[in-house]
Parts: sequence; structure tokens; C-alpha cells
Amino acid sequence: MIAARGSRAAAFGADLFADPAWDMMLALLLARLERRPVSVSKLCLASGVPQTTALRWISALVARGLLERSADPGNGRRILVDLTDAAAARLLRLLPAVRAEDVPFL
Repeated sequence: MIAARGSRAAAFGADLFADPAWDMMLALLLARLERRPVSVSKLCLASGVPQTTALRWISALVARGLLERSADPGNGRRILVDLTDAAAARLLRLLPAVRAEDVPFL
């Protein structure tokens, strides 16, 4: 799904189909499945919108209880972002291609 969205953006322009909240949530789900931490700066890049816009979306998603921020234990200046467990479970219910038995955190 992430690759298809990238292809669509390349073909028609990213601004036509901008959906930063969805793009960030998909990127975080993939990172969670791959057990990779995601920094705020990397999530901003994944959003496909300017950093200030992405930061507003991150704050909005945190306020809705869909994302959570935490300090990076390996780098005190970096903040990590992840889906909440509830948000990850809701996303997985929406994406039938991902099987629950393949998800280590459920």
C-alpha cells in the first residue's frame, strides 16, 4: 500500500493526493511490524508534507490517542513516535493483507 501511494504520487504529484495522517500511520505500522523505531524527523519525511505541517499532524494524532511520543533511550535529543496499541489494532483490522498471526505485538 505504501509503494502504491508512492507510485500514485510520482505519477500525479504528491500534492494532489496529500493525506499526511494516513501516510504517517502506514509508515508507523510498517516500522512496528519490522520492529524499527521511528524518529519525529523520519516521520515528517514519510508524511510527504512540509515539516511544520507534519508536526501539526503528529500533535493532532497524539491528541486523539493514535500516536505516542517517547524519548529515544540511545539519544537524549531524539524523540521517537509510535502508534498506540489501539491504533495499530484498528489499522490491522482495516488492512486484510496483514494477518493477525504475523503481528508480534497482538
